[in-house]
Amino acid sequence: MFKAAVISKPQKPELASILKELVAWLKSHSYVPLLDTHSAEYLGSAAAIPREELVQHHPNLVIVLGGDGTLLSAARAFAHSPTPILGVNLGSLGFLTEVPLSELYPSLEAWCNNCASIETRDMMHTELLREGKVIKHWDALNDIVISKGAIARMADFSVEIDEQFVAAMRADGVIVATPTGSTAYNLSANGPIVMSSVNALVVTPICPHLLTIRPIVVPGDAMVGIHIEGVPNLTYLTVDGQEAVELQLGDEVRCQRSERSVRLLRPRRNGLFSVLRSKLSWGER
Repeated sequence: MFKAAVISKPQKPELASILKELVAWLKSHSYVPLLDTHSAEYLGSAAAIPREELVQHHPNLVIVLGGDGTLLSAARAFAHSPTPILGVNLGSLGFLTEVPLSELYPSLEAWCNNCASIETRDMMHTELLREGKVIKHWDALNDIVISKGAIARMADFSVEIDEQFVAAMRADGVIVATPTGSTAYNLSANGPIVMSSVNALVVTPICPHLLTIRPIVVPGDAMVGIHIEGVPNLTYLTVDGQEAVELQLGDEVRCQRSERSVRLLRPRRNGLFSVLRSKLSWGER
């Protein structure tokens, strides 16, 4: 018997009817549906599995119903698993969740018929060091962001690559992004677009107070170190826009390509530039 994990975005009332139909389809195709907490709530089911525990049930497929944020959460939960993820877009842009709801069942049929392709996306391993010791670590699919909080004051950072000093800067923050995350916050901060197949990381300052500071593309196996040298109140490290921890003066953040990766199910190959044209009108006059 095959298993399919279903992960849903909260506060989407229309998912009640969508999930009812999806569960019926899965059962009719010999799949046991494994529902995360939000999915079970929509159906009024008591058979809920916390999202972070779904991987322990070894599903054959993960179906994400939501936006890119929901998929990023699922990606971190399944970072230690080869299980492919099918992202169905119920949000606005949907760079990662490319499949529209109208193509959910054709995409599942393509998977069942071995006609779908799988893209492997590198993740980024991040460590937070305090007084020289690692106090927390994460694997991110998109990016990590170091940024100030509510007070309109810039912070002071220094950046190293493979323990070589690169620059000191005063800025609102710093983004370190994977190629997958280059079209997220990095793009809004005037960082470069990097194709997902490139082994690289992007370091992008946010509103630097120097005209000479520009984004940097570094090899994926390089170690990017960011030292926190001056912070206003409430400066945070945020992982994939979802997990956050407050930083202190003297903290160091280290980033490099993770040993983990995420497998995204693609019923068809749209390509990065097709997505950019359709989502952001890229290159249009």
